[in-house]
Amino acid sequence: MNKRVGIFVSGGGSNMRALVEDMVDDHPARAVVIVSNNENAGGIAWARSQGIATEAIDHRPFGEDRTAFESAINNALEPYELDIICLAGFMRVLTAGFVTPWQGRMLNIHPSLLPKYKGLRTHARALEAGDTEHGCSVHLVTPALDDGPILGQARIPVDPDDTPDSLAARVLAKEHVLYPAVLRRFAAGDTSPITL
Repeated sequence: MNKRVGIFVSGGGSNMRALVEDMVDDHPARAVVIVSNNENAGGIAWARSQGIATEAIDHRPFGEDRTAFESAINNALEPYELDIICLAGFMRVLTAGFVTPWQGRMLNIHPSLLPKYKGLRTHARALEAGDTEHGCSVHLVTPALDDGPILGQARIPVDPDDTPDSLAARVLAKEHVLYPAVLRRFAAGDTSPITL
């Protein structure tokens, strides 16, 4: 019995695509729904073109009421009976009220070598710090931002002529390899960390 996965996106969903395209054949999981806070997200359009169910819940009508927004997401998710949630560029911070019931079953990918550079502007911050290596991390989500046990990391050298954009592009290529590798293991019950 395959694990049922929901993937949350806000934009183009390149990590979502990498996950979905890996979930074939003997993979222990399948994507059953793609969720976004943006009806016009490229990731939603792609998922629909692949025949994958989508749920778009616009956060804006909820204003500052994150609990109501998350309640709407939970209501939308209920029919899918998910085993795992993968955050893949979902640009909304989720509250403890949403995260806690999913703890141990929700993954996120972050463009830094956590615990370094939680939050935004990770590539610029790595360059500003003079780091010689950079990368990405997949971790279990906890109520604390970009926290939780690390399940995998991929590292790249920082080149002398790197810019935030060039670094971002090279890290993203690693994300597309790391996230599917971690999900495949996680769905099979293996939570030992991997390094690429």
